[in-house]
Amino acid sequence: QVQLVESGGGLVQVGGSLRLSCVASGHTFSSYALGWFRQAPGKEREFVAAISVSGRSAYYVDSVKGRFTISRDNDNSTMYLQMYSPKPEGTAVYYCAADVLFRRNDHYAYWGQGPQVPVSS
Repeated sequence: QVQLVESGGGLVQVGGSLRLSCVASGHTFSSYALGWFRQAPGKEREFVAAISVSGRSAYYVDSVKGRFTISRDNDNSTMYLQMYSPKPEGTAVYYCAADVLFRRNDHYAYWGQGPQVPVSS
């Protein structure tokens, strides 16, 4: 079992920045690929970014490329999503997820609880 706890959510303005963190416990953090997903009000959950076990590879959804950065610190069992210049359509609940496979779909085994990130214009 892996427990994931996100932090860092909250109101952010267009043109601002925000960093989400996801701390894992319960199993070997460095054994898992990690991902960020988001779910906007009234919409389905969508993939945002994923990072490989080593941290050397990452995927991003096209809408955040160049503005968001996913990273991980295996020594501290923490993953980050640095968000620059968020857009109002990025208002969503953001979830971190972990799985043994590195992928872009939402078939991850473990999920965090999801902080709200409202983006204000």
